[in-house]
Amino acid sequence: MSNPVYLALDLPQLDAAKALAEKVKAHVGGLKLGLEFFCAHGSHGVHEIAQVGLPIFLDLKLHDIPNTVAGAMQAIHVLEPSIVTVHASGGRAMLEDAKAAAGEHTKVVAVTMLTSLDERDLERTGVGGTPHDHVMRLTELAHDSGIDGIVCSGQEVAGAHKQWKDGFFVVPGLRPAGSAVGDQKRVVTPRKARDDGASVLVIGRPISRAADPVQAARDIEATL
Repeated sequence: MSNPVYLALDLPQLDAAKALAEKVKAHVGGLKLGLEFFCAHGSHGVHEIAQVGLPIFLDLKLHDIPNTVAGAMQAIHVLEPSIVTVHASGGRAMLEDAKAAAGEHTKVVAVTMLTSLDERDLERTGVGGTPHDHVMRLTELAHDSGIDGIVCSGQEVAGAHKQWKDGFFVVPGLRPAGSAVGDQKRVVTPRKARDDGASVLVIGRPISRAADPVQAARDIEATL
């Protein structure tokens, strides 16, 4: 992949999202559409953004019984996404069925631990150990389930890459040096994540909310 940056188009207005994508498309490698976008605009919105001409990452974080997740994966075949997310905590059967139902050219990656969570949050949900321990457990599960890779923070990607040499690693919650962290708790720079083995770098607000999104995207691209 020549440019690993996927711009998170987490904007509620379709026209604004498409306009932003058109502006920065020369400086990113793909476009990530999340729950907010998909709930607002559905398949029509995905088709509109696909006209920009970049790979589409559907960050839907599917998590349900295996049969339901498989049905959802089949339903989005027509959208031809390059990447789709499911939750690793859905279990092995769900992960296996998600991969079996995915399109031929779609990578299925499992969300391990949201970058907005930390060790205290894990404890409150009944999960013991550190974030690193938790991510490594779910990385092993994802690998054993036969899917393509995982989503993890930049703080765990080096360990995940060491554990799964040929895995596909999506890293969100990235912030260029000096940027505001916002609601993220486990952040690193895009360069650090890339050096540690990230396959895809998901970057949203540092570009989408910049005074000059094109320059912000160019600056990030220049560090990689």
